[in-house]
Amino acid sequence: MPTIVPDQGAQGKLRQNEIDGGIEKEENEFSIAPLGEPQENRKFWFQRRKEYNPNAIATQPSVYDDVDIRDQYLPRPDWENAHRFDPSARWTWGEEHKVIRKIDWRIMLWVAVMFTAMELDRANLSQAVADDFLADLGFTTNDLNLGNSVYALSFLAGEFPSQLLAKWVGPDRYIPVQIILFSIVSASQFALNSKASFLACRSLLALLQGGFIPECVLYLSYFYKHHELTIRLSFFWTGMFIADILASIIAFGLLHLRGVRGYAGWRWLFLIEGLITGTIGIASFVMLPPGPTQTASWSRGEKGWFTPREESIMVNRIIRDDPSKGSMHNRQPITLKLLWQSLTDVDLWPLYAIGLTFNIPTFSPGQYLTLSLKGLGFTTFETNLLSIPYLVLKIINMMLLSILAEVTGQLAASAVIFQFWCLPFLVYLRVVDTTHASKWLTWAIISLLLAAPLAHPVQVGWVSRNANTVRSRAIGAALYNMFLQAGVVISSNIYRADDAPLYRRGNTVLLGILSLNVVLYVIAKLYYVWRNRLRAQKWDSMTPEERLVYLSDHQDKGNKRLDFRLAS
Repeated sequence: MPTIVPDQGAQGKLRQNEIDGGIEKEENEFSIAPLGEPQENRKFWFQRRKEYNPNAIATQPSVYDDVDIRDQYLPRPDWENAHRFDPSARWTWGEEHKVIRKIDWRIMLWVAVMFTAMELDRANLSQAVADDFLADLGFTTNDLNLGNSVYALSFLAGEFPSQLLAKWVGPDRYIPVQIILFSIVSASQFALNSKASFLACRSLLALLQGGFIPECVLYLSYFYKHHELTIRLSFFWTGMFIADILASIIAFGLLHLRGVRGYAGWRWLFLIEGLITGTIGIASFVMLPPGPTQTASWSRGEKGWFTPREESIMVNRIIRDDPSKGSMHNRQPITLKLLWQSLTDVDLWPLYAIGLTFNIPTFSPGQYLTLSLKGLGFTTFETNLLSIPYLVLKIINMMLLSILAEVTGQLAASAVIFQFWCLPFLVYLRVVDTTHASKWLTWAIISLLLAAPLAHPVQVGWVSRNANTVRSRAIGAALYNMFLQAGVVISSNIYRADDAPLYRRGNTVLLGILSLNVVLYVIAKLYYVWRNRLRAQKWDSMTPEERLVYLSDHQDKGNKRLDFRLAS
């Protein structure tokens, strides 16, 4: 079988060694091995059957295989991976899966570790409340609500500036600085002494953390195909829940420091966890390479993490999956014009609407979990430990939901399962007087409610694949997260002090929002089906020649192209 050895650059000639005769010949244009057999994207390790052949060609057909239109999709010359771009590159499934595993260990794992660190500093307020945080500072639950609202609003305000700055200087540079800065603020909460200092710290912490999640999503898109992101984002959010589990375990120990040097346990909690996060931020300077072909450095080795062959596979597999990834380099700012184009992209608006309200049915009860458990009669340390079981179940449910979404391709139908899971448990909390029920039964009901399979990874991946351009992906992820944070503001004001301890009014509101969410998923599904049908009608009515003219003229870009289908 001939071995394809490409020269550097897309425009270079291909050399083909014929092993049998030992004869080397050079073609004027291209002498290219056949493409791999087209396959469904949803190919996970557990779906591989006996016919799986690791030596089969994995290179999938793309626009670069059509000589009439491929010039329209060539990456810009200053794209950081341009020197590895080669339309004639071929590789096997065994090679591709080996590279993906290496990316998972080298890139994905550390991104999850960073998210774990951020969540430690974001969620430790819940563990502090399980101690005597409110009593020590003379706060009420409404003060806590105000702090959560200020945090969410500040997080929302920090999204766009942070994302735009990260796109300009590069996520690999900005994210480590970001982690170190918010770790300093988190540790500084050791010295809280008033409502003003509490609100100032919550606001500054959120401003610095804003944009972190969409920055990570953008960064991961440099290494993964669209369909691979959903599962990896599940691992990403697993880091958040692992942080919550670790936070409960760490809090169990640190809160016992109450009285050491005369300080409350929650003060030591803020200080020590802030120091842990700062250490991870410093390490991130080493662990985050700028991109697939830029891993070489004094700290990562002179030759980097990947061989030239592996770099070629990484670059060509992702740009074949999405040619728009070559339209911007990883140090390129988003202009006001590109920003406006992304903001006015109506095809992403249904997902923003879902992001606003989908998580409210569990977020409000989750914010009050530790207070609710203490109200049921559990001790501070029992409360922290009883916060762990639902997180373990939630991780499992989230992973299963993400796999279901990718295996079936039904994103809306999979994501709405979250709402139907929550329904019976919210109804129970609305109609049952939990103050007279078994505290263990009430704990079980609340835990099962909070263990609902989170649809967030599915929806963030949904935004990414429906954006279909780097600038829309960057802005879309930030906008989606901004709507999510706006939902947090709503969530933080549903359970009020005058509604305690049963929060019947609040649970009624949550049931109403849950019903709204189901309607929003149906509308999103119908909208995308309708948009795809209109595009298909126009595309199918064109002759092959008219399609070539359309593609070469670039009449539409990104997700507005007639040959692009929106995921639903």
